[in-house]
Amino acid sequence: MPFINRTSELAYLNHLYKKNSAQLIVLYGKRRVGKTALIREFLREKSGVYYLADQGPAKDQLRELGIRIGTYFQDTLLQEYGFQKWTDLFRYLAAMVKKPFVLAIDEYPYLVENDAATGSYFQKGWDEHLKDSQVFLILCGSSMAMMESETLAYKAPLYGRRTGQILVEPMTFDAAHLFFESQPFEKFLKYYAVVGGMPAYLTQFQAYTDIKQAVLEQVLPTTTFLHNEIPFLLREELREPRLYMSILQAISQGKHRQSEIVNASGIESGSIQKYLGVLRALRFIDRLVPVTEEKPEKSKRGLYVISDPFVRFWFRYVAPFRSELALGNVDYVIHKYMDTCRHLEALAYESYAQHWISQPENTPFVLQRIGKWWDKSEEIDVVALNTSQNNILFGEVKWSSNPVGEDILDNLQRKRRLVEWGGHNRKDHFVLFSRSGFTEALLTRARREGVVLVHGNRRVEISYGGTAYADLAK
Repeated sequence: MPFINRTSELAYLNHLYKKNSAQLIVLYGKRRVGKTALIREFLREKSGVYYLADQGPAKDQLRELGIRIGTYFQDTLLQEYGFQKWTDLFRYLAAMVKKPFVLAIDEYPYLVENDAATGSYFQKGWDEHLKDSQVFLILCGSSMAMMESETLAYKAPLYGRRTGQILVEPMTFDAAHLFFESQPFEKFLKYYAVVGGMPAYLTQFQAYTDIKQAVLEQVLPTTTFLHNEIPFLLREELREPRLYMSILQAISQGKHRQSEIVNASGIESGSIQKYLGVLRALRFIDRLVPVTEEKPEKSKRGLYVISDPFVRFWFRYVAPFRSELALGNVDYVIHKYMDTCRHLEALAYESYAQHWISQPENTPFVLQRIGKWWDKSEEIDVVALNTSQNNILFGEVKWSSNPVGEDILDNLQRKRRLVEWGGHNRKDHFVLFSRSGFTEALLTRARREGVVLVHGNRRVEISYGGTAYADLAK
């Protein structure tokens, strides 16, 4: 399977590699996000060794790593016995490496779990043997909390040694679409609404041309890895998976305020912040505040939402029906999904709209913040700001089978007056997103008022001459 995207990450790694100097790179991200594939692609046509750590004893790992490095350097003695201690590894590399050489250690947290002093060994090895070498050391891990505490945190043994770091994020909508290049925007959005930008999930759906069949065969059967993925991730990452499961369940059921989550999950209010913070760090959830809030972290208007599309899907269509699915009763669940999936698709389209607006070529000013806005009774799907220029953009996103008309623009312009930001001199801009296009009247008015229209993923170029208009791909 060809490697897809990760252009900026590869460019960054290659930039550091060309320096021909010692590098210590911390590379981390959620499981299934594509870290290993990124490392393997970077290693192509480079001198180096990739090693995947496991939960076995340190002496066994040192021996296997020694065998791999011995094979590379054609050292029969090392191939036979491996290394006895970490110092042997660092000393050997310092003596043998005469040109840029990559050593990528994947799942570094497993080494730390086996021996809490591992970070100190690597610190000493780097300081005494590798920092003046041409070794390009990559420490990679999926346990984000441990990677941060063992390599990035102030008290971590390796703090201050890293020369670069990469947090590998799920792919953007456009990058994920490359997995399904032959499928039009609207059809791919249905896939994205289920699996998001996780490469490992995207590959499971890649062979399908029908979303119903993909869900039916790759998620609902109890034997598939996607069916069991969320409990597995929680068990791998967390000591109390049951409590985190109850929080995610509460949020998926519409409990977005902290007090509502406390009541629904049964977790004490004094502890809930800790659990919510962990889920945020793991990118399972996000805390949203109106984008106009000046101090977001202190805002009392925060709402917790599930930010990962597959987590959102799983808690809506798998978790509530695990008993039925265990008995093989998939028909009821797949029909329920097909009847109600438009809600998830609408959320995915809102996410795409924010992504589209955030591209510099698509907005009339440089964005400083982008998000949603709401008060007690009103909501605006997308709002983007530039405080220094006093510019604000308001956007409405409609995943409807009907063309968007003037009433949607009227309502958006009414709601913008409720947004207290920027004073009387602010400059307002408007953009409308529609799955199904726009009415003739709105097209005419949009040209007159300078409103940006986006049909699906294409900016609309409005022209006079009857009622015709053309979609221009951006």
